[in-house]
Amino acid sequence: MLTSNYDFTLPDDLIAQYPVEPRDASRLMVVDRREGTIAHHHFEELPTFLESPDILVRNNSRVVPARLIGRRRSTGGKWEGLFLTARDDGSWEILAKTRGRPAPGEVVIVGEVEGEGLPLILEGRGEGGSWVVRPLPERADEIGASALALLERHGRPPLPPYIRRGIAERADEGSYQTVYASRPGSVAAPTAGLHFTEGVFAGLAAKGVEVVDATLHVGVGTFRPIEAETLDAHRMHSEWAELSPETARTLREHRERGGRIVAVGTTSTRTLESASASGTIQAFSGRTELFIQPGHVFHAVDALITNFHLPRSSLLVLVGAFAGLDLIRAAYAEAIRQRYRFFSYGDAMLIV
Repeated sequence: MLTSNYDFTLPDDLIAQYPVEPRDASRLMVVDRREGTIAHHHFEELPTFLESPDILVRNNSRVVPARLIGRRRSTGGKWEGLFLTARDDGSWEILAKTRGRPAPGEVVIVGEVEGEGLPLILEGRGEGGSWVVRPLPERADEIGASALALLERHGRPPLPPYIRRGIAERADEGSYQTVYASRPGSVAAPTAGLHFTEGVFAGLAAKGVEVVDATLHVGVGTFRPIEAETLDAHRMHSEWAELSPETARTLREHRERGGRIVAVGTTSTRTLESASASGTIQAFSGRTELFIQPGHVFHAVDALITNFHLPRSSLLVLVGAFAGLDLIRAAYAEAIRQRYRFFSYGDAMLIV
């Protein structure tokens, strides 16, 4: 299938720059695949669309403060990086942006506050244009610290570039994180979960809807549009995911009782479908390169909560594979007409 089928024109003023308050005041478009209908609600109403023995699967990955802002020690020039992963030897893999041409051996200082920052030595180039760097902490309490501890002190929330050009404010430290995030590892938020509040979870509990966790650490590939002309020519990025044996068993039991599995976001969907490649939901732990596109047979997802995604993105392709391209194109056109808010801080869609 042509990638251009997933292109659309979006007015810039529909790209949400801030979240709504409270979180569950966001709008919720409800798309019924069987009836082909589109209805307009608010997220706080979500519990009215679910009932026991339905079960909700959410991604509990926590966004790490992966954005690094600093300067080159040799020139004083501005330097920016995005932490991707920590390697077994203690080095980090990052994406970097700077003027000029930094060379291996050069040092950059990130996260400076009152003259104190974290030095990083550039060791060499990695895959896909990345850099391999090694932190050189100078503070006694940082020597031997984990990557997460160093990022917590020196990093900033990694907002995507379409939100205020990636420049985070203090409020984003909480806003760009789900209320149930617990396992650090993502460099982008699993944004469908940003709408949930304790009130929504209480409403689900009152309906007898169980909630379980899966994990998928969202990688930088989620921001990248599909550049290939056809979906078959696209190489999907890899992300680490986990579904525990206990959760897999619980999901199978709910299915046997006639309950629907409701995935919170494309990340939970990708985890569940990776765990059910055999046709049955099983435990899963490891990296997945699963690209869900038209023709995919869904073995583990019966309903999907999701945001409105970027054109030509693998996330939009997944949603189109689940609901049908024609229905999703109609839903997105309706969302634009009704002035829904798009992307990470935008509104939500429930597909049943």
